Amino acid sequence: MTNHVVRFYDYHVWANKIIFNRLKELPRHLYNQEIQSVFPSVSKVMAHIYKVDCGWLDILMGKSMKEAIEDSFQLQEDAEARSLEELEVMYDDLSMRFKTFINEHEDIEKEVVLDNPYAGILNTRYSEFIIQVVNHGTYHRGNLSAMLRQMGHSSVMTEYGLFMYKDESNTSMTTAPTN
Repeated sequence: MTNHVVRFYDYHVWANKIIFNRLKELPRHLYNQEIQSVFPSVSKVMAHIYKVDCGWLDILMGKSMKEAIEDSFQLQEDAEARSLEELEVMYDDLSMRFKTFINEHEDIEKEVVLDNPYAGILNTRYSEFIIQVVNHGTYHRGNLSAMLRQMGHSSVMTEYGLFMYKDESNTSMTTAPTN
């Protein structure tokens, strides 16, 4: 399972990079443009994904979920105040910290107790936290695609299937077909 978790996280990093590259191709004003949608702007979706990724890394590193959630409010504000390029650098740094944690963890399949202040106690594994991060990002990249369409622009494919082909061919595919 560990190899799958590493690969799945690699997919998350790749998909975020594809999204950043697409957003940099679009008119600059779209990043902060307010719209009536799932999120009020593209920048808020991107900041939200970042905030949640940070929170899960904090939890993986031993912080309580309650504390990680409390800390995330400031992270969200900071991320929302950044330009697209600045947030991309923050994502790159976060992904390197995540990869280091995953690669250096002695047992990513170790059972752990998660105390979620909203849902209660859950017996799970560290690897499932990583799956949650990737699944959460995928969900919101879908929101982002819909929002871009709503604003009259195509998004890009960030499906795991496309990543599998990229990964198999060992190409540095950092652009993807539009959808």
